[in-house]
Amino acid sequence: MERKAMKLFTSLVLLLLFSLQSYAAESPRDPYKFFFDETFGDFSEELERAREEGKKGVLLFFEMDECPFCHRMKNTVLNQPQVQDYFRENFLNFAVDIEGDVEITDFQGKQVAQKDFAAKDYKVRATPVMAFVDLEGNVVARYTGAASGPEEFLWLGEYVTGEHYKEEKFARYKRKKRNDP
Repeated sequence: MERKAMKLFTSLVLLLLFSLQSYAAESPRDPYKFFFDETFGDFSEELERAREEGKKGVLLFFEMDECPFCHRMKNTVLNQPQVQDYFRENFLNFAVDIEGDVEITDFQGKQVAQKDFAAKDYKVRATPVMAFVDLEGNVVARYTGAASGPEEFLWLGEYVTGEHYKEEKFARYKRKKRNDP
């Protein structure tokens, strides 16, 4: 009887350890550490860095502090390890404060405040806005609003990396992905 109890106890301990390990592997992580890349605010240099690192381009995440949809994106999508890993592999990812006075250098080498970069160059009026910039500095895709979840945001990344924007709008691409078994 004692042997059976020991086997059961060992099995339960192993099950618990594997459960904790898989939970830890998929636990949400801080998007500012694991999603967004650090920058000195020179996007022309960041574009060069993206080329050197073999990225597909740059993702600009336009946000503001009081935006509930931005917070939702960061707390439910950008904090997910599979999202962080995919986007870090394929893009340099930068947060841009649409109310920010911090001076940055845009993709053409011009100095501008973050708020002017957002409003004048990217016509951002509501947040969040995700702008995908190719390695030549051209916006190839833009998405306004919070993604419904990690899956949809990963589809958006695949839409850009697969260059599907050349053939169809994201809404159609997303509909196809939803309907695929």
